[in-house]
Amino acid sequence: MKRSTIILLVVLGAIVLWAISFQRGMVGMNEGVAAQWSNVENAYQLRADKTKNIVEIIKGSADFEQKTLTDVVEARAKATSIQLKADDLTPEKMAQFEAAQQQLSGALSRLMVTVERYPDLKTTQAFRDFQAQYEGMENRIGVERRKFNDLARAFNSKLKMFPNNLFAGMFGFTEKGYFKAQEGTDVAPDINFGK
Repeated sequence: MKRSTIILLVVLGAIVLWAISFQRGMVGMNEGVAAQWSNVENAYQLRADKTKNIVEIIKGSADFEQKTLTDVVEARAKATSIQLKADDLTPEKMAQFEAAQQQLSGALSRLMVTVERYPDLKTTQAFRDFQAQYEGMENRIGVERRKFNDLARAFNSKLKMFPNNLFAGMFGFTEKGYFKAQEGTDVAPDINFGK
């Protein structure tokens, strides 16, 4: 064999070995993102399940505002209807999923504020338990979302680096979407105690 043929075979062999290593590494990272997405979904599902329970607790209070309760029920239904698969976490679909979850968060926040006007409801043990659980659920959602964003960022970074970006599409890897802050959360709230 000619020396140039041997060099060409060595170079091709090195490229093939690198491509195999790249593909295996990306599969592992992709599975990590998928596993963390499952954790995010579980946290949101827990909130949806607990929301169903709080609606039943509040329905027991006969004089409670029906409109607020209806908003929560509708937002919960919309949030649970959007299913996003781990292999399809595009930025556009992530935004759609997050919009539905933000609508539920907003409805629950309005519900908690409205409850302040109902002292009998605030004092029931079931509602107090829900308030503590709700805070824990929202914290868990935040933690799981942050972990997801960390894994998605690592995946996307590796995907975009040269020469990985040349082979990513060939192996079927695409960029993952991120959870983003709601619009306006970068502005601190103005707290005024009437002074």
